[in-house]
Amino acid sequence: MTPFTYSRAASVDDAMQAIGQEGQRLLGGGTNLVDLMRKGVERPSTLVDVSALSADIRETDTGGLLIDAAVRNSALAAHPLVRTRYPMLSRAILAGASAQIRNMATVAGNIMQRTRCVYFNDVAGSRCNKRVPGSGCDANGGFARYQAIVGASEACNATHPSDMCVALAALDALVHVAGVDGARVIPLVDFHRLPGDRPDLETVLGSGEIITAIEIPASAVAARSTYRKVRDRASYAFALVSVAAAVSVRDGLVDDVRLALGGIAPKPWRAHRAEAMLRGGPATAPAFEAAIAAELAEATPQAGNAFKIELAKRTTRAVLVELAGDNQ
Repeated sequence: MTPFTYSRAASVDDAMQAIGQEGQRLLGGGTNLVDLMRKGVERPSTLVDVSALSADIRETDTGGLLIDAAVRNSALAAHPLVRTRYPMLSRAILAGASAQIRNMATVAGNIMQRTRCVYFNDVAGSRCNKRVPGSGCDANGGFARYQAIVGASEACNATHPSDMCVALAALDALVHVAGVDGARVIPLVDFHRLPGDRPDLETVLGSGEIITAIEIPASAVAARSTYRKVRDRASYAFALVSVAAAVSVRDGLVDDVRLALGGIAPKPWRAHRAEAMLRGGPATAPAFEAAIAAELAEATPQAGNAFKIELAKRTTRAVLVELAGDNQ
C-alpha cells in the first residue's frame, strides 16, 4: 500500500488551500479515484475529502439550475426539475453504473472521472501516455472496441466514460470553478481537453482550481429530450455509443436541436456540425442520416471499432426520429 494523508475540507477555501501541490487529490464519492488507487494508477500523497461541502440544487434567476459540486448523482437524477425540464440528464445518469455507485458519486467527481481504457488501467503490462507521458500507447493496433473514433491522436485514443457529461454537453452546461486567482465559468464542451500530444492533461483546470457548481441554462427544447446508450450488456457497462438529443419541430421543420455523443471520443462530443445542418431543415429520417454522416465524416477508426460509425449513425437516427415524432 502507498501511504497517504487524509483531511476533510470544511469549505471551498479549505479545499483550494489543500490541493495546490502535486500529489494531492480531491475525494468526493471515491467511486473512481479509490479504484485507481487500488490498481496503482493513482498514487496521491494526500486526499482531501470534499464530500461534506454544500450539496444543493436550486433554480437560477433565469430559469436554469445551479447544482453544487457535491450533489450525489442519484439526487440529481431524481430531482423533479431535472426530470421535467431536462429528462435527457436524468436518463443519462440512470444509465450509468449501479444504484449504489450513483448514491456515492458526486457531480464534480463524475465530470473529473478518468478513462476506463484497459491499457490505462494496466499498470503492470501496458504502455500508456496518459498514465506515463512519453511512454507510448499500446492501444494503437491493440484491442480497440471501446476506443475513440473521433478526436483521438497518435498519443491516445481513450474515450471519456461519463454518461452524465454527454447530456450536460448537449444542454450547454457551464462549469463553475474557483481558485486562488478567483472564480471563472467554463462551458462544459471546453472543459475536457482532446489528447493531442499531451493526453495526461485531461481538463483545463489550473493548479489549485476546483469545481464548485454546474449550471444548466434554461432551455425550451430540452423538455423534449432523451438519452440512449448502446452497450455490450444491459447494465453496469460503459457505452459503445450513446446519444443525448433534444428536438423541437414546427410545420415539419427542425426549429431547434441539441445533439451530443458519448463512447466515441476522448471527451463528450457535441455534434455542432450535425446541429447546424438540421436547424431549419426537414425533420425527416434522410435529413437526420445526412447530418450525422457529416458529423462523422472525419472519423478515424481502427479495425476493431469501425463498427461504431454505423452504430452511431443508426442510434442517432432512431433517437431523432422518435423525438421528431413526439413533436408532431
